[in-house]
Amino acid sequence: MIYQCVGVGIGPSNLSLASLLYPYKGVLSAFFDRKPEFAWHDGMYFPGAKLQVALFKDLVTLSDPTNPFSFISYLHAEGKIHHFLNARFEAVPRREFRNYLKWASDSNENVHFGEEVTQIRFDGHFVVETDKRCIRAENIAVGVGTEAHIPSFARNHIGPTQFHVSEYGAKAKSLKAKRVAIVGGGQSGAEAFLDAISCDHDLLPKQVTWISRRENFLPLDDSPFVNDYFMPSFSDYFFGQDAEFKRAFLERNVLASDGISEKTLREIYQRLYELRFIEDCGNVSVLMPGRTVEQVWHDGRQWGLAVTHDATKSEEEPVYADIVIWATGFRSARMPFLDPLVSRLEYEDVEVRIDTNFAAVWDGPANRRIFMLNAARRQRGLAEPNLSLIAWRSQCVIEAMLSGVSCTRAAQKQSFMTWQPINAWSERQHRAV
Repeated sequence: MIYQCVGVGIGPSNLSLASLLYPYKGVLSAFFDRKPEFAWHDGMYFPGAKLQVALFKDLVTLSDPTNPFSFISYLHAEGKIHHFLNARFEAVPRREFRNYLKWASDSNENVHFGEEVTQIRFDGHFVVETDKRCIRAENIAVGVGTEAHIPSFARNHIGPTQFHVSEYGAKAKSLKAKRVAIVGGGQSGAEAFLDAISCDHDLLPKQVTWISRRENFLPLDDSPFVNDYFMPSFSDYFFGQDAEFKRAFLERNVLASDGISEKTLREIYQRLYELRFIEDCGNVSVLMPGRTVEQVWHDGRQWGLAVTHDATKSEEEPVYADIVIWATGFRSARMPFLDPLVSRLEYEDVEVRIDTNFAAVWDGPANRRIFMLNAARRQRGLAEPNLSLIAWRSQCVIEAMLSGVSCTRAAQKQSFMTWQPINAWSERQHRAV
């Protein structure tokens, strides 16, 4: 038996592909994940946390609105679509979106948890070995996603009182009367800081210090023209540019994907006002933007963080804390199962080089593809790790896998933005008319 597609990892990326493939009854597919059940940032469901993307940016809708695995289908199947409408959420609650993703994974018999892919070889077909079976496939979809990133100097100190923000729910049970340091100025750091200072007065930490390398605690740029960065046309445009342009663009536009929602910032500021001016709590909070944490140590009693003031390049007094929370983002997860094929893959910096259909560039047959999902931010731009284009990307994969053609966009109107250079001759003709 030969599978048309075998997926490794079941996060939103491969779950989108599995959902869009589901109506193709003649296509044999299987998706595996070593986790016992679906999980998606389960330690980061802060009270009131919302998605930073629109309602329709689910697993399937932007490519196939009739697909049975849409968010609307989930609400209808669970009997709560009217309640959801009546609630008038400004954005989808993050926990509810996680419930939707779990529902989609539970409803798809091609999705298998508790089974780890240990190795993938190639002998004309991909030979996929799991800890339970060995199967053969024409195509592979790698969707292992990301893993928590912690600075190298802190990794040996990880434990109950120093941890990544992805473990906040499990390890930050009680912060009463403790000194807490949160490092990282993105959305997750903001949500951890807000949660820590939102306790009742008698449960408050002694002090919460929030440290960020950014010059301020800056908002997500969610304006209409910036959101064009999260459309297929811009993804294609970005893919065609040189590496230096891509690097500089990603640095300049980081707040288009990694800023803090304005709602969260407003709630933090209001809470700081309440603590200082209404509840008379003194300096419970210390906000330190424009700083870099250079080192961390434990003196047997407390954690110490060496902090540099970035503008003056001066070393400040150490920050001391009982608990240190690293909100320092995520990096692409390791892929040891691909070790037998590593020498056959091409690379672009630290990423596997991909073609226009998200397939790895390698020395194997053109009709045997290794699709890399959420693994090419430097090649595809800001939208690659975002939910915005997962349905479109999955459709590109399906069309390349089943017909060998690039993803069609016939149903999509052109962007309001003209990204590509205008042909000089065409421009002169247009002006003449």
